[in-house]
Amino acid sequence: MSSTSQKHRDFVAEPMGDKTVMSLAGIGDALGKRLEEKHFNKAYVVLGQFLLLKKDEESFREWLKDTCGANVKQQAECYGCLREWTDAFL
Repeated sequence: MSSTSQKHRDFVAEPMGDKTVMSLAGIGDALGKRLEEKHFNKAYVVLGQFLLLKKDEESFREWLKDTCGANVKQQAECYGCLREWTDAFL
């Protein structure tokens, strides 16, 4: 398993609260802006989509690619971040 980024570790270390979408692992400024334009401006809104897709990795990664153009690495980082967060907090 690949090691997680500091951003990932910071995100999963605490409740989500009102974090911006750019606090998610794999989501930088460019992807964050594209998500915000589609009203996914907070991490919890992306989490909602993740849960609507029943935490299914393939569906979520496809959604992320279609919604903001995330590449395979970015999709994997964001999915892993939300998966670990839900395992810890839900």
